[in-house]
Amino acid sequence: MNDTASFGYRDVDAAAKQGMVREVFSNVAAKYDLMNDAMSGGAHRLWKDQFVRRVKPRAGEQILDMAGGTGDIAFRMHKYGAHVTVSDINPQMLAVGVERAQKKGYDGLIWSEQNAEELTFGDRAFDAYTIAFGIRNVTHIDKALAEAHRVLKYGGRFFCLEFSTTTWPGFSDVYDVYSHRLVPQLGKLFANDADSYRYLIESIRRFPPMPKFEGMIRDAGFVNTKVEPILGGLVAIHSGWKI
Repeated sequence: MNDTASFGYRDVDAAAKQGMVREVFSNVAAKYDLMNDAMSGGAHRLWKDQFVRRVKPRAGEQILDMAGGTGDIAFRMHKYGAHVTVSDINPQMLAVGVERAQKKGYDGLIWSEQNAEELTFGDRAFDAYTIAFGIRNVTHIDKALAEAHRVLKYGGRFFCLEFSTTTWPGFSDVYDVYSHRLVPQLGKLFANDADSYRYLIESIRRFPPMPKFEGMIRDAGFVNTKVEPILGGLVAIHSGWKI
């Protein structure tokens, strides 16, 4: 039986998913940040601020920001004096991030094309591992979590910001209508690409609910795991420690 993976609402050959996701983000890279503002009404900026406050980056720390493409999380952590390595499987996303860093005058960031499931970094190389709105696009989430655990030092911390399923009555119905009907139209308007944004919304629906994903983080070896829902779980901050 062939190994399958979800690609939006479709199940596809797991070996093909990585290339399909790469194509999506190649398509949206140039307009990615503009679309984030349009889709969330700018709220993604507040969620990322809150996320970085939970990470508590410190001067001199080595932090890996996986799926960090355009630099939104890395720039926030860089301001604290952390040494941030920005990694992404998609070179177009990284190129956007490098250009943004140059315009902002942020020096010292490391940019590295990486597959979250097969990192090239050595064991126990980082004090913290962050991934924001990226892990749901990984083909084998368990492998990515295992790699996150491997590259963290003992005492290192894992933080993940990801969309989930809101538990607020009524709000979930409104959000379903908005996301399935309006987001692809916004994608068409701003990026001339409805299909890629339709995939991004569908990928949220296929992502494991908060308790299940927390269990996956524990299964990867992390302890003291925690889930912090935002807007009833529309977005959630997951965390854990390596000891």
